[in-house]
Amino acid sequence: MRSCLLVAVLRTRRERRASVSIASTSRSAAGEADRGTQLTVVRRDGSTTGFDATKISVAVTKAFLAVEGNDAGTTHRVRDLVADLTGRVVEALTSRGGARRTVQVEDVQDQVELALMRAGEHQVARAYVLYREERTKARTPADPAELATTKPVVSVRQADGTQAPLDVERLRVIVAEAAAGLDSVDPEQILNETIGSCYDGIAQHEVELALVMAARSYVETEPQYSYAASRLLLDQIRREALGRVHGEPRQASQADMATAYAEYFPRYIATGIEAGLLDPELATFDLDRLSAAIRSERDLDFAFLGLQTLYDRYLLHIDKTRFELPQAFFLRVAMGMALREDDREARAIQFYELLSSFRFMSSTPTLFNSGTTRPQLSSCFLTTVDDDLAGIFAGIRNNALLAKYSGGLGNDWTPVRGIGAKIRGTNGESQGVVPFLKIANDTAVAVNQGGKRKGAVCAYLETWHMDIEEFLDLRKNTGDERRRTHDMNTANWVPDLFMQRVEADGQWTLFSPDEVPDLHDLFGDAFREAYEKYEAAADRGEIRVFRRVRAVELWRRMLTVLFETGHPWITFKDPCNLRSPQQHNGVVHSSNLCTEITLNTTVEETAVCNLGSVNLIAHLTETGLDADLLRDTVKTAVRMLDNVIDVNFYTTPESERANQRHRPVGLGLMGFADALFSLRIPYSSEAAVAFADSSMEAISYHAIDASSDLAAERGRYSTYDGSLWSQGVLPIDSLEILRSARNGDVILDDAKTLDWDALRTKVLRDGMRNSNVMAIAPTATISNICGVSQSIEPAYSNLFVKSNMSGEFTVANPYLVADLKARGLWDQVMVSDLKYHDGLLENIDRIPADLRELYATAFEIDPLWLIKAASRRQKWIDQAQSLNLYMASPSGKALDELYRNAWRYGLKTTYYLRSQSKTHVEKSTLQGTDGRLNAVSATLPLPLPEPTGAICSLEDPDCEACQ
Repeated sequence: MRSCLLVAVLRTRRERRASVSIASTSRSAAGEADRGTQLTVVRRDGSTTGFDATKISVAVTKAFLAVEGNDAGTTHRVRDLVADLTGRVVEALTSRGGARRTVQVEDVQDQVELALMRAGEHQVARAYVLYREERTKARTPADPAELATTKPVVSVRQADGTQAPLDVERLRVIVAEAAAGLDSVDPEQILNETIGSCYDGIAQHEVELALVMAARSYVETEPQYSYAASRLLLDQIRREALGRVHGEPRQASQADMATAYAEYFPRYIATGIEAGLLDPELATFDLDRLSAAIRSERDLDFAFLGLQTLYDRYLLHIDKTRFELPQAFFLRVAMGMALREDDREARAIQFYELLSSFRFMSSTPTLFNSGTTRPQLSSCFLTTVDDDLAGIFAGIRNNALLAKYSGGLGNDWTPVRGIGAKIRGTNGESQGVVPFLKIANDTAVAVNQGGKRKGAVCAYLETWHMDIEEFLDLRKNTGDERRRTHDMNTANWVPDLFMQRVEADGQWTLFSPDEVPDLHDLFGDAFREAYEKYEAAADRGEIRVFRRVRAVELWRRMLTVLFETGHPWITFKDPCNLRSPQQHNGVVHSSNLCTEITLNTTVEETAVCNLGSVNLIAHLTETGLDADLLRDTVKTAVRMLDNVIDVNFYTTPESERANQRHRPVGLGLMGFADALFSLRIPYSSEAAVAFADSSMEAISYHAIDASSDLAAERGRYSTYDGSLWSQGVLPIDSLEILRSARNGDVILDDAKTLDWDALRTKVLRDGMRNSNVMAIAPTATISNICGVSQSIEPAYSNLFVKSNMSGEFTVANPYLVADLKARGLWDQVMVSDLKYHDGLLENIDRIPADLRELYATAFEIDPLWLIKAASRRQKWIDQAQSLNLYMASPSGKALDELYRNAWRYGLKTTYYLRSQSKTHVEKSTLQGTDGRLNAVSATLPLPLPEPTGAICSLEDPDCEACQ
């Protein structure tokens, strides 16, 4: 992992140089590769010299001497290692294509640093880093203007091909504006780094890129540089969008945008409609009134990762030229959700305020498509696949149609008969469910949502299905490739009875669903009675296809394969159904792509959920949550989510039928870890569990209240009668149903602080607008936009590189940095130590104990704390939550205890199992899908008594349908 972190941090440095120097030279030299590579090194003063490999040997030798003493250079080990490392650096520098190439001197030094880390010489690399920093400080001119006067004049190639001198003064103005209000950002440092990256003949757009990369490279030492980089990127976005909308080159400063947005916005709407991208109905709004509501200063609230993600994936473009500015984006999304409101402008402004302030963020499909000509705004779709060829291929066809417009899919495959089952039509035997899962997998890859991301699907199978053991192997890298699904997620749908048999070390019987068809629709005591009846029938020879296994052995295999491949996830059928408000109207047969949606499905109805998340940190005061602000946010957010159902573009009749009848929405949260940092509460504490409880209680109370208000205003959802809501049973009340079903064998907390009796009375009187109201989704992408921690996740690391489809981004924990600064501990040595220890604090003695406890990362926290906090949230939620579980040192016993606790604490679902390697592991950093993605995918051997393999990658760029 240390190599992985350094690779990506160094890449960040190199991007700002290589992208502006190597790109131009490598193209012209591509045809001369057969003559051998000739490197030209650009010095810091802009002059050039030939490449000399002996200088690398000298530098590496000096690094060893500094650490191991003056005699180190005489040892065979060091001499041989220096020769090997020098060869690695030369190979890295000369293997990138082209016969004549130009590299920056810093690029050479980056490769030396990287080679030392990859060789495991971490102390030597650390000394080398500190030496570079000292030399950099020594070279920095006393007069910031000195660089501009001493560097040779650089010419810039304009878009029309003409040449002009580099306008240093203009760069200084742009950088000064980007640094305004950021006390820890040195604009001259950015300027000097930019000028040092420029070469004679550089293109204008490369100069702009160099500005961004220069600021971005300092994020690891000062998080405020992320905002400076964002503002420099914003300058490019303004030039691009204003020029496209106005039909002529336009530039505007941030100060100009206070008035420029008003002129731009109506033209932007007209441009989008003319291009066939925006709904023509947007032009019927009072655009002057909406333009006046735009808050241009909120463009400055983006960190670099957020704005880059917005630019790459969300802002509308025509032939790759963006014409949508950030505040226009938020207002367009708001207008799309206000189309059916009576006072559309007032509601659009209200919705815009929520989005642009980052108090609430809609899910990615809503952000992609709201206000467009194809407004598919829903996040998740759950289907049940029927047990015949027509039903199976209808399900796969629906997957393609639903995935086309950014929907994430959860498929219930349990009804499909197992291997060896009789096929009456041909008098043959079934090959089971796996061959059809292979087709579903390939369909998900083929339908890549317009190139924005691969289709994403998760297949669910109940634990009693005859094919469960083959299902467990679907993600393995060995075996028959025709029975593997490497691109599809999988999840176990586990009945309580199975867990009880595991606890009792009993037998478990596998059946084919064509012989036991009612098991699919039963749960609780009814399932147990029917299952035992079928076991008795099998003993009497009345069941044709069945197999007996030891329950605990199957459980161990489930956990082993989960450890090896990251799949299938563990989800629990009975709590999902026993606590479902809609159990009078069907059965929850599966969850969704990210395990937070628990809605009924049938062959005739595809469950749909519409998601968005409250940003906790935006509602925090010094003493806790601002109750009034949170109430207002939740009330408006539920209205926005309910509106999605009516303006939505449906790609299948089954999804439209279910969404209109039941109107489920899923309000979640993000920024939980940020809130804990601000409140000075360690994640591994009872105080954190209590905050998880109280914050979710408040969201639950106001969300149910808001849906009931909407029912009074707009009417109840059509299947309300008979629901738990209609019986006065709220989510907190349904805990008793689960407790009774398990005969008290469950750990639940039912404490409450708000006036739930009053709310219960209101729901009985006015009803509910939505069958389901809450679900906590992963939020990886939308939390990036808002610049907060993902969902309910603990911090993964305090200094790491985040990878997604926009590239790689250095992320430093700003709360930790602020605390270390306050105690005089933030310096380059601390940055180096954080890199060395993978962003974990437990082994950095300089950091005080209280800070190590507060900023403990996911792998430094006992995972039982995650389960306890999730259990407290789950008592308030009518659906579920995407809960990742982290284990620093997994073992068979530890995994068994972890997942039994998840079940025992009443959780409905779990999501990914994350783990760490105890030893140094080299990781691939080149998983390209579009030329920009450099995802970090891990292959981590871990200590288990069973065969070991790979856990899922920490950051899965493809798993974003719920975010």
